[in-house]
This record gives sequence, structure tokens and C-alpha cells, in this order.
Amino acid sequence: MLEAFAFVLTPLPLMLMFVGVSAGVFVGAIPGLTGTMLIALCLPLTFFMTPETAIVLLISIYVGAISGGLITATLLKMPGTEAAIMTTLDGFPMASSGRPGRALGLGIGGSFVGGIVSWCALVLLAKPLSIWATQFSAFNYFALIVMALVLIAVISQGSTLKGILAAFIGALLSLPGIDPSSGSPRLTFGLVELNGGIDPIPMFIGLFAFGTVLSDMLDRDSAPKGVEASRSGILMSIRDYMRHGVNLIRSSLIGTWIGLLPGVGAVIGSMVAYSVAKSVSKTPEEFGAGSEEGIIASEAANNATIGGAMIPLIALGLPGSLNNVLLLAALLIHSIQPGPLLFVNNPGLVYTLMAAMFMANVVMFVVMVVSVRWVSKINKIPRSVLFPIIMVSCIIGGFAYNNSLADVWALIAFGVLGFLMERGGFPKGPMAIAFILTPLAEQKLRTGLQITGGNWQPMYTDPLTVIMLLIAIGMLFFPYFGHVKTLFGYPKNEDRTPDPTNE
Repeated sequence: MLEAFAFVLTPLPLMLMFVGVSAGVFVGAIPGLTGTMLIALCLPLTFFMTPETAIVLLISIYVGAISGGLITATLLKMPGTEAAIMTTLDGFPMASSGRPGRALGLGIGGSFVGGIVSWCALVLLAKPLSIWATQFSAFNYFALIVMALVLIAVISQGSTLKGILAAFIGALLSLPGIDPSSGSPRLTFGLVELNGGIDPIPMFIGLFAFGTVLSDMLDRDSAPKGVEASRSGILMSIRDYMRHGVNLIRSSLIGTWIGLLPGVGAVIGSMVAYSVAKSVSKTPEEFGAGSEEGIIASEAANNATIGGAMIPLIALGLPGSLNNVLLLAALLIHSIQPGPLLFVNNPGLVYTLMAAMFMANVVMFVVMVVSVRWVSKINKIPRSVLFPIIMVSCIIGGFAYNNSLADVWALIAFGVLGFLMERGGFPKGPMAIAFILTPLAEQKLRTGLQITGGNWQPMYTDPLTVIMLLIAIGMLFFPYFGHVKTLFGYPKNEDRTPDPTNE
């Protein structure tokens, strides 16, 4: 770990960290643009980097983008990222009442503490979990991936059926290429370009950057009026940290725990932490009208989900969010497979990632405090200027990866697909994660069948495999359980007395 910190603090990684955090804050503060988009755009750059420097850059962008959304959420009542939705409820009322610096300071302080607490969980839990996972059989690992895919599809935003369909499409898109058993092309339809499968780089740039821009171009190009940023009160005092200490730690732990669950994400983490903070608060009536506890709970939790999501990525090779999918893709570019053996095969990379996450939170705190007044003016940039630059960058990034026009056409095709998915309410997360995890699931299943000589018996006799598959089946049908109860007349609406105080 000390060697990792020594590496991260050398000039090149430190410069990449400041650039990544600053770019992430910049993009995160613009409603409509996301850190996922920026990470997708930067993926082609990582091809020319070492794995360690690539991880430093992408982690920095990740941390900066999640944190940057609080600026416009507080000053403009427009969350720059979905993770800052709950911050809007109390951040903007406090800023409107003449305390914008105080509102921003609480958010920045909460983000910093949330990031550090989740980093501690990452350091403490990742290695023990990876050691436990090394005892998994191939069938255990296959069942774990199936359970993760079902969970991601079921709890994704929007319709459950649409989430499952998106995951199914992602799984299908991962199949073209060379069959790992026979060595012959499959589902290539005679196209030589598909022999190597669909490249994740143009796919992700198209889905998360090009497609998002196409969708946002249809929105009105107007800069909303908001509150001017102020440096007054931007730094929380020691007394503030002591007074809000319980809320900071509780919300950070909630965010970390929810980040562990694949596909849940920072939005749910901040919502749960906000609800808990309100339920235990001595002044719940202040929530929604400029509550300090609400701002801190939301920001501590959404930043804490970053470290939580990193734990299954490192220990099990399972990405828990869209940004983690892109981090996994960056590692795969360098032929590094996250999972139980990562601590054995690439321990230096693991500790570099941990050190980079810690330092990225420190850099985020410094950058946000110093630059908040200027970053708050970002949203005044006309979209007619910003979006063409992003689209050209997408095309250049897609072409530069393999110097292939086929990748550009694939990028545009996936951009159109991403646009149609956004307009149709289909979540992109299940599709992207299924695209990455399906080949791994196939590999584990084939390995298990080869070990047993084609015998499927462990699928229904191994206790751990059976438990995980039953959980997956249960989660698949759980969203429809309420409809079944209603069909049989339970609960009776007339037997329920509504509680007017229940919000």
C-alpha cells in the first residue's frame, strides 16, 4: 500500500488525478452530461497507458463526476448527475435563503467523508472477499453471475420487463465471434469484422456518450437562472464535523452497503440515507426546506457507493454500476481480469486502485473548494457549442482505438440504439453489464461441464449454487408478487385507513 501511495504521488499520476477530477467535476456539474460519458470517451486513451496510470485517470473522473453534480443541484435546482437528486431538496432552499456557500460546504464535506469511509471498507473487505471467492467452483461462479444479472435487470430504473429485455439484448450482443470450444465463427453472418466479436470501446462510447448527446439535443437550449456561488462558509468547521458526525458515518455506511449490491447505484444510496436521516432527525420538518442533515446524508451516501461498488469489482469481477463496467473494460483492454485471483496475479494494480481512490477524494475536496465559483457558471455554456465538440470527440475516440472505420459505424449504430433506448425508457445499465458478464458466465459454465464430463448434476446438488439460483429466480418474480396479491383481493383497500402524516 505504501508503494502504491508513493506511485500515485509521483508527477504523472498526480497530474492525471488533478486532470481527471477537474474534468469529472466539470462534466458532473452540467445537467445531461455524466461521468459515464466522460469515462467512455477516455477509454481509447487508456490503450496507450499502463494499467496503473489508466486506473488513476478513470477513478479520478469517477470520483469527480459523482461529486460535481451537487454544484448545480445546490445553485440551480438542477442535479448535474442523478446521484445529486436528493441534494436538490435541501441544497437549493438553503442557497436561496442566502447561504449558498454553507450549502456547498456541507455537500463537499459530506462527499469527502463518504468517500473516505467507503475507501476504508474497500481496503478491509476486498481481500477477504476475494480469498473466500477463490473457493468457488465454476458452477458457483456461474450462479453468482446469473444472480447479479437478474438483480441488475430487476432493480434498474423503469419497467422490470424493460430491464430484463435490455439485459437479454446485451447478452446476445456478446455472442458473435469465435466459439471458445470449436474455434469456429458463430453469429457473424459472414462479416469478417465480427470474428473478433463486438468491440466494447465503440459500443460504450456510442451508448453512453453519442446516444446521450443525441437525446439531449432535443431538449431546450437554455441556461436556468439560479443562485450565485459564494465562498462564505464553504469549509465545514471541526465543530460541524463533530455535530454531524453520526449522520456522516451512518449515511456513509448506508451508501457503502448499497454500493455493494450490483446495479443499485448512487441514486438509491442517497435516497435511503436521506430517508433514514429524516426518520431519526429531531427536526424532520426542516427536511425539504434547507436541512443541513439532508444535504450531508445525500452527499455522504452517494460518494460512499463508489467504494462499495469497487469491492465486488475487485474481489469477484462483478461490476456494480455503469462506471464500474467501463473500469472493467479498461482492465480487459490490458488483459487483466478482475476477480478472486487479482490479488495474486496483479497485487500492485489493486493497491494502486485503492491509493488512487483515497487521493482522488482528497483532490476532489481541494478542487471543489477552490473552483466552485467558476464551475457553477459551466451550465451557461450553450449546448450548440458543447454538443458538437462531444460528438466529434466520440468519433475520433472510436476511430483512434483501432484506426478502423468499421468501429466508427459501430459507434454511430450504438449511439442511435442508445438514443432509442433513452426515448423508450429502456435502461442501458443492464445491457452494458450483461454484455460484459455473459462471456464470463459462459466460460465458467463450460469449464464446469468440462470438469464433470458434461454432467449438470452440480447445478442442482451443490448447496451454494442452488441457493444463488433460487435467489435469482425469487428476485425475477418478486416485482410481480404485489400484482398476484392484488389479483386475489389482498390487501383490501377499504380496510386501510390512510395516514395523513405519512409522506
